[in-house]
Amino acid sequence: MDLQNTFYTPMTIGDWIITFIITYVPIVGIIMLFVWAFGGNAHPSKKTWAQATLIIFAVFIVLGILFMGIIISMLGAAFSGYSSSY
Repeated sequence: MDLQNTFYTPMTIGDWIITFIITYVPIVGIIMLFVWAFGGNAHPSKKTWAQATLIIFAVFIVLGILFMGIIISMLGAAFSGYSSSY
């Protein structure tokens, strides 16, 4: 008999709805993602989900910074030929 599965209770739909509502609150949601991802009291499913969400956020932030850098450099190159002196 596997004792680990005996004590495991999956999260309910209501638990997930509350979790998503909390994450939609600005600043509080980000803080709670870190608490759930690295805190010891979170449900194992919520912990794994929070860790995956933080990884995805980090990837999108890095891609966004790279994208903005490319756009800014392209605009700088496009307008570098114009002179502001009359």
